[in-house]
This record gives sequence, structure tokens and C-alpha cells, in this order.
Amino acid sequence: MQKTVSVFLVFLWLLQSCSTPENFPENASVLPETEGYKMLLIGNSFFKPYAEKLDIMAIEAGFENHNSTIVFRGGENGRPINFWKDTNSDENNLIKATLDRGGIDFFGMTMGHETENPIEGHRAWINYALQNNPNITIFISLSPFDFPNGDPNGTRPDWNTFAIDNGFNSIQEFYDYYVNEIIHKEIVDQLRIEFPAVKIFTIPTGWATFELAQMNIDGILPEDIAMFGVKETSIFTDAKGHQGDIVRNTGGLIWLHSIYNVDLDTNTYETGFETNLHQIAKQITDKHAVKYTLKTN
Repeated sequence: MQKTVSVFLVFLWLLQSCSTPENFPENASVLPETEGYKMLLIGNSFFKPYAEKLDIMAIEAGFENHNSTIVFRGGENGRPINFWKDTNSDENNLIKATLDRGGIDFFGMTMGHETENPIEGHRAWINYALQNNPNITIFISLSPFDFPNGDPNGTRPDWNTFAIDNGFNSIQEFYDYYVNEIIHKEIVDQLRIEFPAVKIFTIPTGWATFELAQMNIDGILPEDIAMFGVKETSIFTDAKGHQGDIVRNTGGLIWLHSIYNVDLDTNTYETGFETNLHQIAKQITDKHAVKYTLKTN
């Protein structure tokens, strides 16, 4: 079956995304195994929860002096290109000031971009970051599609219809195509060509949402989790698809492994859920294309 992605639909999704209602990198300094990284993390509401979880999980895992500056704006305002273009905003100034001080080991961003020039925002920030952080490592967190049951305003169908309309059998198949054929090939590969000395990788955060949602649909979660409801006991907290705690914890573990190479089979972080979120996170990171991790990047 020919896989044809509607540029309009994907562009529309990117504009709507996230509105509010194994080794250490070779080019980083040689640090003790328990020394944490200094990080700058910028994004929206499909990014911020995992940055916050990482702060907790990294310290609990024993990484001393781990610290991050998290810069948040909702929706498309949290995309790299919007942070960059809004030169008079407090957030733009904070990002630049943090980079100007130097010493940033990891700079993490969302995958949101403009269709016409998909690497524009990421390229601009990488160029700026390298001025005072020549050994910086870049990562892009892969967000899931939003509106699992469709946009109440009628601008987007539910996930299943969205996938079928674009020539795919399931939302998972569509998302896999989108990540590997668009984000990886059209953004990451191009950034690597422009910045051959910079390590650039992706974190498969969005799969936490898809895996847990499907497990809930299939009735195989070992506890009572609603599809929509309060953050503590639901996959989603609203129609937009913002994440409940079970998704946030799984995504945080994915970040912990992707950045710090923590063994999820032995990590003892207490998620608060009966479901083995460590195992789910490990399955997701194991499936992530090695080319786009720190293992070979």
C-alpha cells in the first residue's frame, strides 16, 4: 500500500501541537560515572513533563550535580522556531542567557517545525549554542500526535481515522512513518550534515503515549486506568491528549535511559503504578533506531 502523508494535515497537527486548555557522548567532557549533566530544555506541554521527571529520576539514580534550565511555552509557541523568532520574549532572552554562560552539556528541544523549512529553528539554536558551548550535545524529543479522539472543534479526526485518511492501517504505523521518514530523514539527517561535529539524537518519548493507550484499549493494564480523566489515574487528562502520570513516568524513564544510559532492568525508581513501566520504557528504547541514539551517534 502506498504511504502518502497529507502535507496539510501534518502541518495542521504541528501548528496545533501541545497548546495548554548507550554510552555517554564522546564530545562531552570526561566525567565520573555519577556526575550529572548541565542541561537546557525548551519546549511545550508535550515536552515539559518529561524534563521535570528527568530532574527527579536522574538525582534519585545517583547522578550528582544534574541540573536543568527548563523553558516552557504552550503550543506552537514552544517550538524551536517560535522561541527563536520571538526575540523580545522573556523566554528567548532566558535561553540565550543560559547558552551565553556556557557549560551546557545537553540542549533538548521539541520536534515542532515549519513545513517549508523544517530545520530552521533547530539550526538557528544550534548555531547560537555552539558559540559558547562547543561540546554541546543536541536532542529532539519526539512528541505523539494529539487529539486521540479527535478535535472537538472538528479540525482533526480521531487517531484511527487520521491514520486511515493518510493511507495507514493504524496510528502506530502512521507515527512510525512520520518519525522515521520525516523527523529523522528530513530534520535530523539534515542537521547532522550541517553540523558534522555535533552529536544529535532523538528520544522516542511519544511511544509511551501510544503503547499505554493501546494497552488500555486492549484491557491488559494490570490496574484501573481510565483513558481520560484525572492526571493520577488516566492516560490522558483532556481531549488534546495531555499526559497522565502513567505516561509521564514512562516517558521520564525513556529520557533517563536515552541520556544517562541507565539500565531500566535494574533501576529502582518507584513509579507508583502496578504496571511495569520500566519494562515498557525499555521495550520502547530497545526498538528505537540505533542510528538516532547516542549508541552510534
